[in-house]
Amino acid sequence: MKRAMTMLSAFAVVWALALPSWAQVKELPTATTTIAGTIETIDQGKRAMNIKTADGKFVAVNVPQSVKRFGELKVGDKVKMTYNNNVMVRVKPPGEPAVDTADKTYTKGETSGTAGMVRRMTATIVDIDKSASSITFAGPNEWKYSRRVVDPAVFDQVKVGDRVDIIWNTDLTVSKE
Repeated sequence: MKRAMTMLSAFAVVWALALPSWAQVKELPTATTTIAGTIETIDQGKRAMNIKTADGKFVAVNVPQSVKRFGELKVGDKVKMTYNNNVMVRVKPPGEPAVDTADKTYTKGETSGTAGMVRRMTATIVDIDKSASSITFAGPNEWKYSRRVVDPAVFDQVKVGDRVDIIWNTDLTVSKE
């Protein structure tokens, strides 16, 4: 569940950029986030750790089960994690069946590993609040998400009840330095 929330959080940041343009299919440039630092705390059972970055900030990281060598990491290790997200969004035609899939891949090297996922999900617009400039979506497994919309023209192109397909490719590379 935490892994899904982490993926959805990363997705949310990237997907917000798609809201201003509701073309039939809108592909966004890949967004890359890198976290580098020293492991300050690690919980092997929960697959969670806190990374202290060079600027002294702490970043909480949940590591997916697909990262096989997580058990080899320990407090004091220097690590670098890179998330790459590529997102496509489209308004779903009426009558087209909903999708909810996640395809995973994993590769490992001597001191690093990469976990990838392609997630496809149909979400429904459940609320449009023009005064707050936001849209709220609901998807499978009680997933809900609200997002501020930058371009008010979006409100003229969608309505409550519209379904949207969200497709994103995410890969996480973890390397011990």
